[in-house]
Amino acid sequence: MEIKRLTELLNEKKYAQIKEMLSEMNSIDLADLLEQFPDDSMVVLFRLISKETAAEVFANMPNDMQQTLISTFTEKELKEIFEDMYMDDTVDILEEMPANVVEQILNVTDKETRSRINELLRYPQDSAGSIMTVEYVDLKKTMTVRQALDKIKKVGIDQETIYTCYVIENKKLLGIVTAKSLMLSDEDTLIETLMETHIISVNTHMDKEEVSKLFHKYHLIAIPVVDTENCMVGIVTFDDAMEVYEDEMNEDISLMAAVQPSDDSYFETSVFNHAKHRILWLLVLMLSATITGTILSSYEKMIASVPLLVSFIPMLMDTGGNCGTQSSTLVIRGIATDEIQFRDLFRVAFKEAQVSLLVGLALAVVNGIRILLMYQDPMLALLLGITLMATVFMAELIGCVLPLLAKKVHLDPAIMAAPLITTIVDTFSIMIYFGVATMLLGL
Repeated sequence: MEIKRLTELLNEKKYAQIKEMLSEMNSIDLADLLEQFPDDSMVVLFRLISKETAAEVFANMPNDMQQTLISTFTEKELKEIFEDMYMDDTVDILEEMPANVVEQILNVTDKETRSRINELLRYPQDSAGSIMTVEYVDLKKTMTVRQALDKIKKVGIDQETIYTCYVIENKKLLGIVTAKSLMLSDEDTLIETLMETHIISVNTHMDKEEVSKLFHKYHLIAIPVVDTENCMVGIVTFDDAMEVYEDEMNEDISLMAAVQPSDDSYFETSVFNHAKHRILWLLVLMLSATITGTILSSYEKMIASVPLLVSFIPMLMDTGGNCGTQSSTLVIRGIATDEIQFRDLFRVAFKEAQVSLLVGLALAVVNGIRILLMYQDPMLALLLGITLMATVFMAELIGCVLPLLAKKVHLDPAIMAAPLITTIVDTFSIMIYFGVATMLLGL
């Protein structure tokens, strides 16, 4: 409805009404809305957004839209946008832009801002330093509450957060104090008596995924970033930590589906790149599946003697693959939430072994009854019952052990998910099946 109405107003050149309509919308919703318009209309609409909101809308836009707007901006417009933008958002945008656009942006920033941007860009891509902002409220321990509140009123508008303030002396982080404690305290109280000195902080080179986990563990809004000498260099805020968490989740989902992770969205990724991201794993899985075919061919005589054996192979392979996938998914989730560590390997394996015995027994009983009803063959029912229990036991153990081993050798545990687990389990389930058949049927 909004798109249709805005299109009509654009065609009628009723810009005052458009401006009023846009002023009532949230900046994130505005970014989503502008994405629905062609480039020429999107540029016109963006220019009708209030100056106070424009920078935040720009920061929430996809990279291609940002580039389109930058190409139409005057030097004055570009400077205004990036002056109103938080430092960490600016750095995030610069990291995604081509070199000529980065140069264009840096040319309109002042010397101090350019120096801070370049400093942030020097940190490793996956580090806390790369996602932190240098815009925070710093206080001195000798300040009174009244002086602290006066400073917050003066500089707070340009800071990423004012809820948590940081007490610093000679660049060293001494403590933190919340806006709540300031507002509830007497105006003459010294900051030194209010500040919390038991501080949760991170080093500039800590992995950003580990930083995001601290937010979840300690329910933080922001976390200070210090260097090796405990000097305060910035903060990581909750929204940036959630972006890291979302990126890691998307990467794990891709890996669990045997797809190479990509930073682009589904529709932004070309058909060629979609194929390229999938084909490597598909080739690996296809070639590894030939092992199963080789094993089957070695039992040709047994299959020729009892052709009925072949009809149960899909059921056994699917059951084993599903059990392995269930186990690996739960373990990968446990690793992601830090509930499961490599030191828990034997504890997890023992638990999964117990689960597998119960699951395997239930499946074997149900399947055994089915075989007796359909084929009236107790030996075949026994064969499939033993094979099912052994297959489930094996699949559950493989499913829980491989992700932990991957984590131990610094690989993403999500690699050991459904496609790879299923391929491995298929091979072992066939070996178990025909091995048991050889013993029971004497073939």
